[in-house]
Amino acid sequence: MIFEILTLFPGMFVSPLKESILGKAQERGLIHVRVHNIRDYATDKHQITDDRPFGGGEGMVMKPEPIVSLLDALRTEEPQPWIVLLSPQGRSFQQECAWRWSALPRLALICGRYEGVDERVAEFFSDEQVSLGDYVLTGGELAAMVVVDAVTRLLPGVLGNASSAEVESFAEPVLEFPQYTRPREFRGHPVPEMLLSGDHEAIRRWRRGQALLRTKLRRPDLFARLELTPPDLKLLHQAEEACARGPCSETLGGSRDC
Repeated sequence: MIFEILTLFPGMFVSPLKESILGKAQERGLIHVRVHNIRDYATDKHQITDDRPFGGGEGMVMKPEPIVSLLDALRTEEPQPWIVLLSPQGRSFQQECAWRWSALPRLALICGRYEGVDERVAEFFSDEQVSLGDYVLTGGELAAMVVVDAVTRLLPGVLGNASSAEVESFAEPVLEFPQYTRPREFRGHPVPEMLLSGDHEAIRRWRRGQALLRTKLRRPDLFARLELTPPDLKLLHQAEEACARGPCSETLGGSRDC
């Protein structure tokens, strides 16, 4: 898969793209990430890529000409890229987006800056707009890194365990169950006995119940989207009863809300 990143700050991508799964995926030829400097497509001698907004207001707006000229250059190559503008105005980036985009041969990500991008880029020259969430970032570069990482891990051959991407959080709208490793007891906090039982079916049921309870308590928005089966409802009820009998930190990993 080919990622095309359009940015004013290409240096931001140097280190992240070399590390961990993204670095290995590139070494193995599973992905190709091409970072393009929007300034290279500005036509004036000062390479200006922003200007004051029509109608007045604070800040600067990214001009359409350099971005669209770069997109035109990308479109001269096949396959044609699916073009995504990273913008606070877009819909929330979800795992569904990552799965959908992982089936594409080529994905172009436009990194916005300043007070935003000229609306004509969004309306006439982009296929989709997405936002990471309801908070403010300095620019779209960090969002682009998140998208590249989320999409890459879904590609065949990227993860060592082919089933990992299917069973982790948000493969369905359920948070992942609590995870533990050695030592069995740490500073007075033991690993739940169920995980030491060796009964794999019982462990599977326990984990499912914990995942459902964790989702209900921490992400009611995700929980509302679930269509629980009778077995799921039973496992959730058992997890709730266990939580009522003792500290939920034993079953929910002990994390606190923000």
